[in-house]
Amino acid sequence: MTNTKMAVGVIGCGNISNAYFKGGKHYSALSIVACADLDEERAKQKAQEHGIRAVSIADLLKDPEIGLIINLTIPAAHAPVDMAILEANKHVYSEKPLALRLSEAAPVLELARAKKLRVACAADTFLGGGIQTCRKLIDDGAIGQPTSAVAFFGCAGHESWHPSPAFYYQAGGGPLLDMGPYYLGALVNLLGPVRRVSAVTNQAFAERTITSKPLYGTRVKVEVPTHVAANLEFENGAAASMMMSFDVVRHSLPRIEIYGTEGALSVPDPNTFGGPVRIAKRGSSDWEEVPLTHAEGMRGAGAADLVQALKSGRAHRASGELAYHLLDIMESAHVSGAEKRVVELKTRVERPSAVPTGLPPGELD
Repeated sequence: MTNTKMAVGVIGCGNISNAYFKGGKHYSALSIVACADLDEERAKQKAQEHGIRAVSIADLLKDPEIGLIINLTIPAAHAPVDMAILEANKHVYSEKPLALRLSEAAPVLELARAKKLRVACAADTFLGGGIQTCRKLIDDGAIGQPTSAVAFFGCAGHESWHPSPAFYYQAGGGPLLDMGPYYLGALVNLLGPVRRVSAVTNQAFAERTITSKPLYGTRVKVEVPTHVAANLEFENGAAASMMMSFDVVRHSLPRIEIYGTEGALSVPDPNTFGGPVRIAKRGSSDWEEVPLTHAEGMRGAGAADLVQALKSGRAHRASGELAYHLLDIMESAHVSGAEKRVVELKTRVERPSAVPTGLPPGELD
């Protein structure tokens, strides 16, 4: 892999941006050089903090130096901002979800294909050492043939800590579109694409009260399901049960476990890049922790993977097509919950290629 870096810009300097500014320095393929935000003062603050340029969104889009833009806007803006980036003839890495609905995401992928540009999308945490170690164990047959899985996320909501949490309860929010891409991205990477979905959804509160600053005391109307219990059938025949909830004060459930004919695999938090990874073989009396086979990684992995894929000509792993399939799963779960029926997915995606072992930190090829 050559050390040539691609100049990268960031649109959206909100809560998650620090992780990308920091993570971008970890990858040999990336050089984040500029940022922009509708709030120009916020962009200037982030630029000063991270030693980059603050520019207007228009200037960032037309900057000839920049080949890739990371889109960290709110979910409702993902698709239109992605379209603007592609129209400016730049590659896109988008925060999740790819769009609020499939009908908004499809034109993004169509435009990218027409312009021979690439779209990548979070969550890219499945590229980290934790889940890639699990991927290698499954591919090596450590638990036999995978047959089933469980995936659980539960918290009481984000209004107690996030400085501007209202969007979590509006269209494009909710626990499934917020946290589902991490869990579903891990599951599709480990088990392959999903064929059909059935779900039950509900909502504990019609309104939420923000208890974080600066909006303490503001009441927010809840417009989306805040508890989703879904059953997933994978194309390989495996079945998974999944819960995504903002209505859970506390729980002691595993994050992800994969069950196979010869053992079970405890998968680490898919919202992180590391471990621990644990395995229980048939006949064993307890879990055994497994050393990671891959470097841990940081935010920006998917953007770096896109750039390295461009150089080698391979398919990038956290692709727009993968994000489109994950959006299909999530949209189908919401439809299933609302209409009380099993929903066949409209999309299919290839399981992303595994990251090779033995790579140094900051490399994905």
